[in-house]
Amino acid sequence: MLTYNECLEMSGLSVGEVNAIAEHEHVDPIIAVALGNYLVEHEGEDKIKKIILDDIAHAERCGDEAHAKLLRRVMEHFIAVHA
Repeated sequence: MLTYNECLEMSGLSVGEVNAIAEHEHVDPIIAVALGNYLVEHEGEDKIKKIILDDIAHAERCGDEAHAKLLRRVMEHFIAVHA
């Protein structure tokens, strides 16, 4: 049986990216790993960018600037690695 960390490593995504997907889709992180991996493998990088941008906008609307700042760093990393 694979562990969460092994699945995460195979996905090519960071913990922050997976957490952003999980937050947006309201799913457990292991499901977000699978979804994120699928999107990366099937040219869905733009969908992941949109997910992260949606999460940033939501954090800003809620006044959670610390979370928005964290998500901006997640976006920067995602673009650097997957663009």
